[in-house]
Order: sequence, then structure tokens, then C-alpha cells
Amino acid sequence: MNETQLAKFETLIRARLDELAEHSALGNQAQSVVELDQQAVGRLSRMDALQNQAMAKAQQANRDIETRRLVAALTRIEDGEFGHCEDCGEEIPVGRLNLDLAASKCVSCASG
Repeated sequence: MNETQLAKFETLIRARLDELAEHSALGNQAQSVVELDQQAVGRLSRMDALQNQAMAKAQQANRDIETRRLVAALTRIEDGEFGHCEDCGEEIPVGRLNLDLAASKCVSCASG
């Protein structure tokens, strides 16, 4: 992989990290404690609020996982290991990296 491709992937990874941080900031309110005042909110509304809170927490967990994977990809770029399978050492096709910026394994190793 050449320097231009590496720079492109680094830019894409940093942009995705910024996007995830922005979504996390927006999702903080949805994860806050649900008010259980029965006179202020009906039973179904409370159940809906609790469900929305659970979904927001699950989405945040997914964002956290993706963030960790992308940070690891940036580390691999800095170490000169990005684009090479961590198991077999073969080059990961650019098409796979375009689909998953944080891919650390070739298709063969990832499926086996």
C-alpha cells in the first residue's frame, strides 16, 4: 500500500472517529436516568422511555466498540502495519479496507 492510500485511510478513520464522537455527545441525553413519576408520565410512556434508554445505551456500546477498533487501526498506521493481516501477514485488499476501515485480518483469516 502506498503513502497516498495510507493518508486516505487515515483521513477516513479520523473523520469516522469525529462522527462517532458527535453521535456520542448527542446520545448522552437519551441515556440519562428515566423519570419514574407516575403522575407526570403514564405507564406506557415510561415503558417507551425505558426502551429508548436501553436502545441508546446499546448504540453507545456499539459506538465504543467501533471507536476502539478505529483507534487500533490508527495505531497500525503509525506502526506501519496497517493493511497487513495480523495473523498471516498478507496484504489486506484495499476493497476490504474500504468496506471496513478497521479490518485487521484478511478474508481468509477472518473467516477461519
